Amino acid sequence: MINNHDFYTVTLAKVYEDQGHWEKAADIYRYLLEQDPDRQDFAKALAENERKMDTAIKKTSNDLIPLFREWIDLSVRYSRLQKLRRFKSQLQKSFIL
Repeated sequence: MINNHDFYTVTLAKVYEDQGHWEKAADIYRYLLEQDPDRQDFAKALAENERKMDTAIKKTSNDLIPLFREWIDLSVRYSRLQKLRRFKSQLQKSFIL
């Protein structure tokens, strides 16, 4: 049976990075470093990957906060709009009767 580590290459790690799969890429770089600890290019690639991963996580967190605020604001506005529509409907019914 083929071991998954047989496919661990720098190219695969870069593909994972390009797709935003930072942990998978880091796992590959760590494995490659275990196999050949003297390769400084693997160490640099791992460090760069971890830096990108941290940046992406912070960016995602920072992007979500304004989105949640906007979502809450829109939810409140929608609720108020629904109340106004019900009130308007009741007012129209009372004038028709």
